[in-house]
Amino acid sequence: MMLVDSHCHLDAQEFVDTALDVAVNAAAQGVQWIVIPAVERANFNTVRSLAHQVAGGVYALGIHPMYVASASEEDLVVLREQAEVAMTDPRFIAIGEIGLDFFIPELREGALRDKQEFFYIEQLKIARDAGLPVILHVRRSQDTLLKYLRRIRVSGGLAHAFNGSEQQAQAFIDRGFALGFGGAMTFARALQIRRLAASLPSTALALETDAPDISPSWLHPAPNSPEQLPAIAAVLAELRGRPVAEIARQTTDNVARVLPRLGSLMMA
Repeated sequence: MMLVDSHCHLDAQEFVDTALDVAVNAAAQGVQWIVIPAVERANFNTVRSLAHQVAGGVYALGIHPMYVASASEEDLVVLREQAEVAMTDPRFIAIGEIGLDFFIPELREGALRDKQEFFYIEQLKIARDAGLPVILHVRRSQDTLLKYLRRIRVSGGLAHAFNGSEQQAQAFIDRGFALGFGGAMTFARALQIRRLAASLPSTALALETDAPDISPSWLHPAPNSPEQLPAIAAVLAELRGRPVAEIARQTTDNVARVLPRLGSLMMA
């Protein structure tokens, strides 16, 4: 059984001394690929280096909306330059983590909201120009994200930690996205997420941990890890009434489709 952790911050402080061991342990349980997205210019080199140290590591470069407040327009110039250079690196697979966060009050109003939207638009343009998919942060911002995706056409990608409506889900699917499901899905009270996980087309689903964040119910509040992905996959299989091996195969195929540079590595 092969699994892909389609969103894992393996470079986070929680893994500073254990990242390689965690990846090896996860691989022993079937997690053969780990997507490591950047969050700011300062960790571009870190995620690149870590992806090359982990047997199944791949990476994305981008500026996370929660890091936009401290970012400068020069960071966008550097992102474009580094993305162009990284196109020769098969482990570079997407622009991400980018998007919008309207959950935090100070980010959804005024100057910081405007800055978030500016950085999102400019990073969509970088992805479009490079022909790359994007890894999106979609916290309470689905409709605004979609508004700009209609204007700036990118080659799909992943809507990470999806928690929107069925209509919003379909809008992302129609634009070539798979939707990430992880630890939040394991909580019985997460009714909307669980309904979506159970009812969306199987071709729309991706598995993720967002480690060290969004720990599953049995681990919360301890930090999450890619080692938890097989148990998260089992929850999705139970919600859909399908064998876990089928879920692993389908979600792996889905990630390979929406992140084609990763798909090429899988076939190598």
